[in-house]
Amino acid sequence: MTKKYFGTDGVRGPVGKDPMTADFALRLASAAARVLVPSGGTVLIGKDTRLSGYMFESALEAGFVAAGANVLLLGPLPTPGIAFLTQQFTADLGVVISASHNPYYDNGIKFFDGKGSKLRDEEQDQIESFLHEPAITRESSKLGKAKRIDSARDRYQEFCTSTFPADSNLEGMKIVFDGANGAGYKVGPRALNELGAAVIPIGCSPNGRNINDGCGSTQPELLQQTVPAVGAQAGIALDGDGDRLIMTDENGVLLDGDQLLYILATARQQEGLLTGPVVGTVMSNLGLEHAFRDLGIEFMRAQVGDRYVLEALRAHGGIIGGETSGHMICLDKTTTGDGLISALQILAVMKQTGKSLSQLAGGMPKYPQTLLNVRTERRLDPGQSTAIQSAVSKAEVELKDNGRVVLRASGTEPVIRVMVEGRDETQVLALAERLAAVVAEAAA
Repeated sequence: MTKKYFGTDGVRGPVGKDPMTADFALRLASAAARVLVPSGGTVLIGKDTRLSGYMFESALEAGFVAAGANVLLLGPLPTPGIAFLTQQFTADLGVVISASHNPYYDNGIKFFDGKGSKLRDEEQDQIESFLHEPAITRESSKLGKAKRIDSARDRYQEFCTSTFPADSNLEGMKIVFDGANGAGYKVGPRALNELGAAVIPIGCSPNGRNINDGCGSTQPELLQQTVPAVGAQAGIALDGDGDRLIMTDENGVLLDGDQLLYILATARQQEGLLTGPVVGTVMSNLGLEHAFRDLGIEFMRAQVGDRYVLEALRAHGGIIGGETSGHMICLDKTTTGDGLISALQILAVMKQTGKSLSQLAGGMPKYPQTLLNVRTERRLDPGQSTAIQSAVSKAEVELKDNGRVVLRASGTEPVIRVMVEGRDETQVLALAERLAAVVAEAAA
């Protein structure tokens, strides 16, 4: 079944335009209730700091309660915190209102099952099949109830700090924390403080409209400037919903998800704790693959999307995986991608080894990589275009064994992502621009 609404990470779009309307959110809750809590049950609803979160929270609450489900409202909380609390409260379903790294005028809705895992494709298909049905309203005696849970943030914070080694702490470390003016703006600094770090918070003053605006993992320039200016050992940047992590070393140099994955995996290997393959995606840097090969670490690639990384880890018995964008998964610590918990694992490696972040990341060569987004006015599958595939083949011949080409349609935006990487930066840029032009012509 071709999905109309669900992308790689739930339903997402500009607020006020289909599907991100209050009416749709109510119908989505009703459809999800039919599929996942048909006999009543408990649903957790959390959100990030977007102004529109109030509207969608109310609409989802109405849809679930009308369908007979009890609702627990958690307020602003990172996406992985909602996954964790769904299990803690033995709920049947967790719902997150967030558009992740997008600007405030976008929003989205995504789901976790009772085990804190993202929904399978089949479950999303079932939900979509009921979206054309009128919303359910059960008789008065069978309606659900709703209440707010004030202890949610404290419970999640306690869980995060529990993943840090019990015989260690962050005393003596100065850390800059960028919360993207999003869901992690309180819990992040508090968790780091609890472990003994001196924390300089930035991007921790949300007003409903400044989420991801000049801050966070997608705009880390302020973090890069602040870390060396205050003499911090590291900088941490989350995205708006707290499941994505980017860090800077002591010099303000950015470390992306590939470099963080390298640090985590090599540390687990040295401790004798690494099991199964490390899982990246088709976008992971070729330098990461080569570094793991030299260390004898098995590496495999999944589709883009942290849920596909998670599926591959579970299928092959792995514990460490992630995306270049910063979605990191540590299955030996939690059940889903978590920016704050991943940051704590990196900081733990720093404390245990006594090495700086620049030293820890230094063993991975990072090959030049160019990513161009080609906006399309119509749906386009690059694999079905003869012109595009011919251009890709020519580029691969030029790169030989020293590079890669990846073209894929975004699951969250109307764009085709054109990625080229290799050892020669000039060649990589030229090939990417050539391929982008072919894609643009094919999409016209």
